[in-house]
Amino acid sequence: MILKMKFSKLNRLIYITVMLGLPLLSFGNKEPTANALYAQGKYEEAAKAYQQLINSGYHSAALYYNLGNAEYKLGETPSAVLYYEKAHKLAPGDEDINANIRFVNLKTTDKIDETPEFFISKWWHEFILSFSVNGLAWASVVLIFAASVLLGVYFFSNSVIIKKASFYGALALLFIGLVNLGIAAGQVSYFDGHKQAIIFTSTVNVKGGPLDKASTLFVLHEGTKVNVLDTVNGWLRVKLANGNEGWMKVSDVREI
Repeated sequence: MILKMKFSKLNRLIYITVMLGLPLLSFGNKEPTANALYAQGKYEEAAKAYQQLINSGYHSAALYYNLGNAEYKLGETPSAVLYYEKAHKLAPGDEDINANIRFVNLKTTDKIDETPEFFISKWWHEFILSFSVNGLAWASVVLIFAASVLLGVYFFSNSVIIKKASFYGALALLFIGLVNLGIAAGQVSYFDGHKQAIIFTSTVNVKGGPLDKASTLFVLHEGTKVNVLDTVNGWLRVKLANGNEGWMKVSDVREI
């Protein structure tokens, strides 16, 4: 399998497709060190260096993606799934990230079929998740700024043709910019309403209630993603993609 590395700079996601062993760009002063360690096959040291960047306040799809690659190389499947999913939240339309999620999920024990979604709802979710929220935000800023420039031309131009062109052009750009903001807001709302977590305990007995003595409904294993519905006294009510629900301890999972 070929995994790909991705990097960003100055708050932009620059998508670069390369072989798994070829980190190229940097997030900050420590990134070249992490990349060099990765290129040398020192995956544990590279993972620690990427984690230090995250702990220092750096957060991007590319950084989480790189950390996921390092964890995968270390054989840490749950961690790889977690960081790929974190990358997905920041760049849900990125096919490289999505491909790695699909691949690493082949390494997990639980194979869960998704419950079919109503086609209109499915289409809308696929649409809003096909963009990067950062890209949408930057595009909106540029479009609204361009609309402001055209409005300036409209107010100061003496040509009727130029005034008409600049006025309608400004309206079009402003409309597109607001649509972009709406899509970005929809994406943020989607992830806010879909709290998810990855199981890190090797085997979890999913209970019928938030009690150790409650009956076991089914068993899950490390690396499986669950949707978190509620939290009660150290227990999580979770739901699987196939619709099954139950309770597990907070300590069994790490939130995406």
